[in-house]
Amino acid sequence: MEKRVFLAIFLSLVVLTVYQAMMPKPAPPPPAATTSTTATPPATSPAPGAPPPPVESGGTGLTDLATSLVGENGRDIVVDTDSVRAVFNTAGATLRSWQLKRYREGDGALELVPRNLPNNVPRPFTISTDDKGLSLRLATGIYEPSESQLSLGRNAGALTFRYRDAGTGLNATKTFHFQPDGHEYMLRLDASVDVGGAAHPVVVHWGPALASGVDPSKLFPRAILLRAGDIQRFSAADVRAQPIHQGAIEFAGVEDHYFLTTAVPGATPIASVEYHPIDLPIEGAPPGTARHFIGFDVKHTGAVTLPFYMGPKELDTLRAVDARLVDAIDFGMFAWLVVPLLQALKWVHRFVGNWGWSIVVLTILINLVIFPLRHRSMVSMRKMQAMQPEIKAIQERYAKFKITDPERQKMQQEMMALYKQKGVNPASGCVPMLLTMPVLFAFYAMLSVAIELRGAPFFGWIHDLSKADPYWVWPILMGGTMFWQQKMTPSQMDPVQQKIFLFLPLLFTFMFLAAPAGLVIYWLVSNLAAIGQQTLTNRMLGGPLPGPS
Repeated sequence: MEKRVFLAIFLSLVVLTVYQAMMPKPAPPPPAATTSTTATPPATSPAPGAPPPPVESGGTGLTDLATSLVGENGRDIVVDTDSVRAVFNTAGATLRSWQLKRYREGDGALELVPRNLPNNVPRPFTISTDDKGLSLRLATGIYEPSESQLSLGRNAGALTFRYRDAGTGLNATKTFHFQPDGHEYMLRLDASVDVGGAAHPVVVHWGPALASGVDPSKLFPRAILLRAGDIQRFSAADVRAQPIHQGAIEFAGVEDHYFLTTAVPGATPIASVEYHPIDLPIEGAPPGTARHFIGFDVKHTGAVTLPFYMGPKELDTLRAVDARLVDAIDFGMFAWLVVPLLQALKWVHRFVGNWGWSIVVLTILINLVIFPLRHRSMVSMRKMQAMQPEIKAIQERYAKFKITDPERQKMQQEMMALYKQKGVNPASGCVPMLLTMPVLFAFYAMLSVAIELRGAPFFGWIHDLSKADPYWVWPILMGGTMFWQQKMTPSQMDPVQQKIFLFLPLLFTFMFLAAPAGLVIYWLVSNLAAIGQQTLTNRMLGGPLPGPS
């Protein structure tokens, strides 16, 4: 089988491998006996006004607190902006809800704080210190808020919570600054703890991070941090093996496919962050199933002034907050090309107004750019097809010699002389095709991670370009155009090889049944562009040559 066939099959396998690697994988079943934070059954709340249960002095980690995080029922403080609806509770002065108004999940706004958490699981912005007894009071005490509610629109604002314990001399203050510097998904925490005026170190606990995704089996939070310019991601298994990370951390948090919750320390790096895998039961689900989360703690030696980003992994939004946050979008090895493509897609969308049609327009523009390369490839294959009778005659003359026979060297020499005489480079048909492959993979990576396509409709039954076509219409059309393109493309293969090669459209059709609709649209339009260009090339060169007999 000739080299082009092997190359095509290799490229097909590469596409399949990349597709499988980038799409979410099924979650592993939880262990029968979990050792996660929620292994301890939820405690019951004491009577109002009763002192919290005694706790031994010592560590301040999430596990130490989780066994007894029980407090009085506080009241909710709602903060509304144009982009976010946040709900805090005076019990522990913690965040109970962070809804992104511009992103939908089911019938409502997307929620980034998991709902229905057991009482023994810390909520976001729980704080602790170097004494477990004090830490318990900080986590469960009732704080006094500065406001009963806030409605900010696009403006900045602040909400302060204060806690006083006259018996121990414990004083704690938390101030939340909303939309600092105009960044809609940013929240800065200022927190301090002292006992009788003596300052104590502060640890900020986040608890289970990220609640996006209705189906828990498809929710894959990963710990993420940037350290010394190197982006690192950790699964729950990685976190269990190495929970603590130290040393000039530029940002640290938890991500899923489209959203990010992270501390962004600015010019002063985070000294230490500790991650925790957290498995929570699913109400009404069979025993042994769980929601899988990752929590994190940010540790400071003194008072805390720490910004947090809780929002979409949208390129321009992240870049405006901190250019380093762009690394949180996993564009893959072709990031150098993906970013310009995404910027180009957004530019087209400004004029078109529909992400599906924007993909179509951008695909046409890309095909216009690669028109000369594709034309050179088509002309080269056309010349190679015309030379097939002469090449076949040379091969038949040497067919009686074994591959190891020195006479076979003469066959190669004759063929190279023929190529030189006809002015044909046998590799020239493949090189342009290989040069276009980075564009293909970059486009694939862009459509796989671009949050702009999440929930974006095209027309008809395509209501979400980031999800597969539920009726398989677009993948089947894509496979049909691929088959059509194969029939039109000049070939130097014998009939048996041609039949084998025509199975590739069927393979790709099955591969793309579960692919995002936006990617299938891109490939379909690319195939149509190639068919149009092949038709034009055939007319320019006098029509297609007959295939091998």
